[in-house]
Amino acid sequence: KALLYSCFPVALKRMLNFNVPPVKNSAGEPVWKVLIYDRFGQDIISPLLSVKELRDMGITLHLLLHSDRDPIPDVPAVYFVMPTEENIDRMCQDLRNQLYESYYLNFISAISRSKLEDIANAAIGANAVAQVAKVFDQYLNFITLEDDMFVLCNQNKELVSYRAINRPDITDTEMETIMDTIVDSLFCFFVTLGAIPIIRCSRGTAAEMVAVKLDKKLRENLRDARNSLFTGDTLGAGQFSFQRPLLVLVDRNIDLATPLHHTWTYQALVHDVLDFHLNRVNLEESMGTESTPAGARPKKKNKKSYDLTASDKFWQKHKGSPFPEVAESVQQELESYRAQEDEVKRLKSIMGIEGEDEGAISMLSDNTAKLTSAVSSLPELLEKKRLIDLHTNVATAVLEHIKTRKLDVYFEYEEKIMSKSTLDKSLLDMISDPDAGTPEDKMRLFLIYYISSSQAPSEIDLDQYKKALMDAGCNLAPLSYIKQWKAFTKMASAPTSYGNSTPKPLGLFSRVMNTGSQFVMEGVKNLVLKQQNLPVTRILDNLMEMKSNPETDDYRYFDPKMLRGSDSSVPRNKNPFQEAIVFVVGGGNYIEYQNLIDYIKGKQGKHVLYGCSELFNAAQFIKQVSTFNSN
Repeated sequence: KALLYSCFPVALKRMLNFNVPPVKNSAGEPVWKVLIYDRFGQDIISPLLSVKELRDMGITLHLLLHSDRDPIPDVPAVYFVMPTEENIDRMCQDLRNQLYESYYLNFISAISRSKLEDIANAAIGANAVAQVAKVFDQYLNFITLEDDMFVLCNQNKELVSYRAINRPDITDTEMETIMDTIVDSLFCFFVTLGAIPIIRCSRGTAAEMVAVKLDKKLRENLRDARNSLFTGDTLGAGQFSFQRPLLVLVDRNIDLATPLHHTWTYQALVHDVLDFHLNRVNLEESMGTESTPAGARPKKKNKKSYDLTASDKFWQKHKGSPFPEVAESVQQELESYRAQEDEVKRLKSIMGIEGEDEGAISMLSDNTAKLTSAVSSLPELLEKKRLIDLHTNVATAVLEHIKTRKLDVYFEYEEKIMSKSTLDKSLLDMISDPDAGTPEDKMRLFLIYYISSSQAPSEIDLDQYKKALMDAGCNLAPLSYIKQWKAFTKMASAPTSYGNSTPKPLGLFSRVMNTGSQFVMEGVKNLVLKQQNLPVTRILDNLMEMKSNPETDDYRYFDPKMLRGSDSSVPRNKNPFQEAIVFVVGGGNYIEYQNLIDYIKGKQGKHVLYGCSELFNAAQFIKQVSTFNSN
């Protein structure tokens, strides 16, 4: 990965180290301290640093700002909060109550002068001026989920949601507020990155409003040379190649089929069918099948949560793999673990040898070395076991959904629709099949068909589909919004194309999975993905490689470093870009993220980051578009 992306966790570690870069392998104990955050701060830290990493950095306690906290008078406190009215009031209260030895105040987003004065007055009143050690604006108002993926916010995300931006009755002031919120986070992102991007965006969309405001904000900051955040000691500075990054701002409305699409890769499936949120998946585990005596309370389901993070090697390797491959790899890992475990057991039994037998003695010395190495690899073995158990549980939960809902069939059918291939079964049959999918699966399938068809179905056909959907128990609310959206985009532009290749089935699984596997893949199709670029990836490819294409030729071009802003779509820079950030205004998903990552793998030395105003799966997206009618 380019050095480019390493600056996000680094920025947090520096803050937790009282805003001095942590010294590598310095001997001795870290300075013990407490961390006080609000919900925003918690969401930013939790995907990046585990409790163990926090402890290694000297954080003994991490507490929410608005919880009841006891005084710990001999320990410094590091605060990491949004500069809101109620947060500032509570911090002033902490100063008056003399809770800690010293205070390091870090604001996620820039604090206004008047609020800073409130803190100063409270410190004077509490006679605690000397205890306020540092006050910093951290410009970290975004959540990094992966090395190459970020999302704006999790708290109050409905304020910048797809629904909020696209509400028919939105006022100009409300729209301004939403755009300012998005721009504030993007501004923070580029300050942390230490780079001024070249901005491209489509015209006449919310993405264009974001581009105009971001360009202005970056420009104003560069003009104010004394206080500019883009000179000197920023974390990203100097880590960049000489070329500036490209920021492509796209609007969710250019492609509404992808967020509804059933998927086939591991991470996107986990997000689609399980409760997966800020890199943590929550599973309900069934408590075995033993029968409960009549009249007894049914057994409670066990809730378990797992973190799927950068340190999980299996996840990093397989999160973009097709599901069948994942199931096979879990099985292989398990077998190699069992072999290692058996070896340790075998050595242990040999070590218990009795008697003075010559051969046994020489065997013993030989095996002692082996056992020593086996024992020293035990922690590694236990970690391996933990990851195998974790992925066995997660993959089994996903597989259960695939089998009960026939998600492989949906995925394959939708890919055919989106690539305009011949369908081997009529859409009505799919909708009417009582054994395939939930009402929501059927609705998703129909919406994709509706969005992808160049010719909208006739009213007679539509009524027939509607009846079948209603008979299958579907809620038709999202359809009326998609109809309006399609009529509107039809006037604006041609329908989006989704490439023309479909997944190839490799035959059923029975032969891949041997009988000893815990994953019973009977009847699930072994589909292999073919790389085809989704609309967002295609747009990036055009703009990053400077290709001429009607789809992107009229995209606006902004360069915040130019003295005068110019309204042009003519790029001044004619060279292809090495680094790009794609940001989707109105929400993104793991399918698009994975598609970009697969695309960039084929481009040597190039890097791409994916960001979005919120991350939703199909169910959450449908919920948003279903509420438009109730306005």
